[in-house]
Amino acid sequence: MSKRRVVVTGMGCVTPYGIGVDLLWENLKNGKSGIREHNLDKDKHIVKIAGQVPPDINIDAYIDSKEAKRLDKSIIYALIASEEAYKDSKLDLEKEDLTRIGTIVSTAAGGLVVVTTGYREMMARGFHKCSPFTVPMMIANMASGKVSIKYGLQGPSKAVLSACATGAHSVGDAYRTIQYGDADVMFAGGAESAVCDFGIGAFTSARTLSRSNRPAEEVSRPYDIERDGFVLSEGGAVLILEEREHAIKRNARIYAEITGYGQSSDAYDMVAPDPEGRGVELALKNCLKEADRKPEDVDYINMHGTSTHLGDIAESKTVARVFGDRKQNTNLCVSSSKSMTGHMLGATGSAEAIVAIKTITDGIVPPTINIVNLDPEVADLDYVPNKAKKKDVKVALSNSFGFGGHNAVLMFEKA
Repeated sequence: MSKRRVVVTGMGCVTPYGIGVDLLWENLKNGKSGIREHNLDKDKHIVKIAGQVPPDINIDAYIDSKEAKRLDKSIIYALIASEEAYKDSKLDLEKEDLTRIGTIVSTAAGGLVVVTTGYREMMARGFHKCSPFTVPMMIANMASGKVSIKYGLQGPSKAVLSACATGAHSVGDAYRTIQYGDADVMFAGGAESAVCDFGIGAFTSARTLSRSNRPAEEVSRPYDIERDGFVLSEGGAVLILEEREHAIKRNARIYAEITGYGQSSDAYDMVAPDPEGRGVELALKNCLKEADRKPEDVDYINMHGTSTHLGDIAESKTVARVFGDRKQNTNLCVSSSKSMTGHMLGATGSAEAIVAIKTITDGIVPPTINIVNLDPEVADLDYVPNKAKKKDVKVALSNSFGFGGHNAVLMFEKA
């Protein structure tokens, strides 16, 4: 049986800028950071900045206020992003076979706030005294569960958990689900809300977060020699994936086609990337092979680019080895949108997939901001420093790599 073709017909997100793809894209292409001082007790934290979703977003427009109190924020962000993507796709569910529509909307960390709050309540009042909604609020599959319940979707429903590659793996697995005929439409993406005392504290202890005292918008600086860690962020991003003939039949707007999905494992370390980039190279080559594309066919890569010392070096050198450096390949542009959004963990892979798609539809490559002095250890690539670039992008990749050595690469092409 030949594999079916899969396209993207809807996109939605909630990010440190607020709700909506247009808001995200306008800020990114203008090089504007969404990172600011967090609203936690800063006297108790070494790290005082984060990429938080603005507290004044209108949740009531998406979720009943009573129900929202029974949901972790990561689930709320998943529901908002899903509704944005659903409206954007213009699907009419009354005309669809709901047994052929599925959901893979995942999270890397789940309900950290719920877990820590529930534990404090247990310690203070007794082990049976936490909220009865604690379990459904904290478990990692509940974003997918709530999305499928909201829309009555009876197709495949699950969650993927692969740390910072979660959102990308969710999109990739949804792509596979349609490819092999198990569904015609999938809601796919990730959501995260780990900006809390426990989340900031744990990542600070792991020495992965930047401790810079620069202005907040200047702290995330991938590839710059003075980078010292990533910025923890939150949000949600969901794509509507659809079998191509199904989308054409209903006259849907098609943003792009997914043509490749590469996966691999570093099999190296729980946190540190393989310095030789062997796992990343395998994922990139697997993606190219499935799409039947050559390295020179790729116009743009949205890099994982977290602003960590080892990660930026390993990824950039691997990309240069596979695609050629700036002298060998004058066509390729790469950039890290995390320089502006920070790292949204389980949501970041699907959010950056949206960014890659927007470079195709709009012909603009967003910059990597805060590059002042390029680290001589990173590869010689066009990182699109500090200012967006106009470019005809026909083929774009999005790289996502997670703790534990999980690697995922997605390829999108002009429809």
